Amino acid sequence: MPAPAQADARLAASQVPAAQSDLIEASPHPTRSADRSRRLFGAAAVATALSLGLAGCAIPDGPVTAGDRPHRPAASATASVNPETDPAKLTIPLSQVPAYRVPTVGADGWKSSPMTDADGDLSWRVLDGDNKVISDYHPTDTVAFGDPANYTTVPGVLTFRGNNARTAPAYGTADVTQRKLQVVWTQETGEVRGDGSYWPGAGWTGQPLLVHWPEESRKAMGYAPEFAGDPNFTEVIYPTFSGVIYRLDLATGKQTRDPIDTGCGYKGTGSIDPRGYPLLYSGQGLDDMNGKNCPFQYRIFDLIQNKQVSGWDGHDDGAPRTGWGAFDSSALVNAASDTLFEPAENGLVYKVKLNAKFDPSAKSVSVSPQLTKLTYQTPVSEKHGIESSAVAYRNLMYAADNDGNLVCWDANTLQVIWARELGDDTDASLVLDQSPDGVFLYTGNEVDARTDPSQFITNLRKIDALTGKLVWQYDVPAVREEPNNGGLLATPLLGTGPISDLVIFNVAKTTNHTEGDMIALDRTTGKLVWKRHLKRYSWSSPVQINSTDGTAYAVVTDSGGTMHLFDPSTGIDLDTLSLGKNTEASPAVYGNMLVVASYAKRIWGIKLT
Repeated sequence: MPAPAQADARLAASQVPAAQSDLIEASPHPTRSADRSRRLFGAAAVATALSLGLAGCAIPDGPVTAGDRPHRPAASATASVNPETDPAKLTIPLSQVPAYRVPTVGADGWKSSPMTDADGDLSWRVLDGDNKVISDYHPTDTVAFGDPANYTTVPGVLTFRGNNARTAPAYGTADVTQRKLQVVWTQETGEVRGDGSYWPGAGWTGQPLLVHWPEESRKAMGYAPEFAGDPNFTEVIYPTFSGVIYRLDLATGKQTRDPIDTGCGYKGTGSIDPRGYPLLYSGQGLDDMNGKNCPFQYRIFDLIQNKQVSGWDGHDDGAPRTGWGAFDSSALVNAASDTLFEPAENGLVYKVKLNAKFDPSAKSVSVSPQLTKLTYQTPVSEKHGIESSAVAYRNLMYAADNDGNLVCWDANTLQVIWARELGDDTDASLVLDQSPDGVFLYTGNEVDARTDPSQFITNLRKIDALTGKLVWQYDVPAVREEPNNGGLLATPLLGTGPISDLVIFNVAKTTNHTEGDMIALDRTTGKLVWKRHLKRYSWSSPVQINSTDGTAYAVVTDSGGTMHLFDPSTGIDLDTLSLGKNTEASPAVYGNMLVVASYAKRIWGIKLT
């Protein structure tokens, strides 16, 4: 077996042990594999290294240091925050975006422009809610997102990874003295069978929402006195596989309201309205519920009445993809313009004017959604569908798709600004970095559409968000197998404070189909700082937790059901905790409390002590 430092020079696709039921009971992508496109992606630079192979050896669990930290911060500085929230002042004129090209106008509303660093053109058009073509779309409201720190003024984690950069899965700081993980409470959940799989608890991305409601919202929702009168009350809202949305007290795990049982399963992560309105937005991820058909919907819930009050169908006649209408993406809501954005697995990007109204005195909330849709295609668009959650820099929005396209569009006109090929299916959400050196995106793909074993590599990349150009790339061999492929499924952790020089990727199925690697790269150069091997691979997104004394900690869960508390400067474990079974959902953190669900059919409330 090669030394750990040689682990990047390996070919692991040939190792498929017979038993894997204890690792993954269900595919995160039901019925997807049958119609996947098969394309080759050039990676000649690493093909020779791949051919060296690794013949089924297991690498011990633990960190491997293979580089230094030339950009280690001398002191833990607090990043500056732009307080501006007015979309009109935040909007960047498209003519000032370096990648912008005046599009060529075609027939039936289609427009086109050249691909970035690839042959051919990308094309797009805009549809209204009735799928009528809007040839020249100019909305009345201006949409632009401010600094990620200003995504919401409500304390908590209100969308996947907390904000429009997907960089805030933890809220506040933790008072850490013992560096231990302790179970405080658990909540039993259900299960469902469908699409040839078994779906217990919660899965990918499956992050809970944690919200410390404003007083007027808390009083409007009819909680029991022990919650309604508690100024410290923070609620856990958790859509799960079985179709049940749990509402729990973060401190005790007690049910705060009756669960909302829609009977239709959720796989991704929901979103709470960032204005503190008692509204939950959550897309359905499963349509086969124990043999019962449950047509795909994107759903909007009134949390005062505790029921669904609006939504739209996933099977959309305007969509480029037919036969599949799931919603795994976690919506972003621009509070200033009352506008929601939801990319979908049918290949559309939905822009939704919510027309939301909240009257605390009347204890009522309402929505009246107006839909506008973006559809696009590139030379490699074959399957269509977006599972990643969008990120936003001002009026520029970004997402990656099942065909391996990374697309930038204008939140106002829905014009596509640029698109580049990533080489394979990219489901992990992007991370946006607004740094003094520019605006950047971090992303990584899976090993899915590529069938040549010499191309079984996950490509971790930093990309200039304003030009679409590649800044650096780091390649990691990974396993390809149906239906759950290797590569990057977890959203990267963009370090802050004492680890602000690092971006940490959690790559699945690197040495064989059971194992994986966490890889910390220098944000500036893309060079390896440390690599930590996992005996059980992971799709869960790592979370940084900042302590009151300035120390950075991090947690990640794996397919063996272990939660790891580790030092993000080194990758070394500080403590571990068993969650029973595969935990592919991503935790959310509020102060010292962590919440995540596992395949053990439990939601876990865990305290970092």
